Amino acid sequence: MYSIEEFDKQKTKVFKYIMYKKRTEYEVRNKFKGQIEEEMLDDIIEYLKEAKYLDDYEFIEKQVNEYMLLKTLSIKEIKYKLYAKGLDRKLIEEYIDKNYDKLNEYEQKCIEKIKMKKSATMEEQEIEQYLYKKGYRCD
Repeated sequence: MYSIEEFDKQKTKVFKYIMYKKRTEYEVRNKFKGQIEEEMLDDIIEYLKEAKYLDDYEFIEKQVNEYMLLKTLSIKEIKYKLYAKGLDRKLIEEYIDKNYDKLNEYEQKCIEKIKMKKSATMEEQEIEQYLYKKGYRCD
C-alpha cells in the first residue's frame, strides 16, 4: 500500500501532464508506466476519471472537432488517428455513429475542397484514385 502523501505527489505529477495537453487514458498509462506503482496509477486514473479530468469520449469529441477545423480527412482517416491515440474502438465507433450526419457532411466538403485543389494538376480519374487511397468512399 502507499501513503496519502505519495498518492497526492504522484497525482499532481499526472495532473500536470494532462493539464498541459488533453491526454487519453492510454497515453497517461504509457507515460507513467514504470514511474508510478501500477496499483497507485490505477487509483490516480480512477480519481481523474471521476473528477472528469480524464474522459476519453470527451477527448474524441475535441480531437474530431480540431481535425474538422484544421484538416481535410475522411472518416476512415479520423478513425485511424483516434486508434493511434490508444482509444477504445467501441468508444470511437459510438462517437462516429452518434455524429455520422455531421461527419458525413464534413467528409463531403473535404472531397469538394480536394477536387478543387487537385483539378488543376490531375485528371478526374486520378483525383478519384487519390480520394479512394485517402479512405473516402467511392460514392
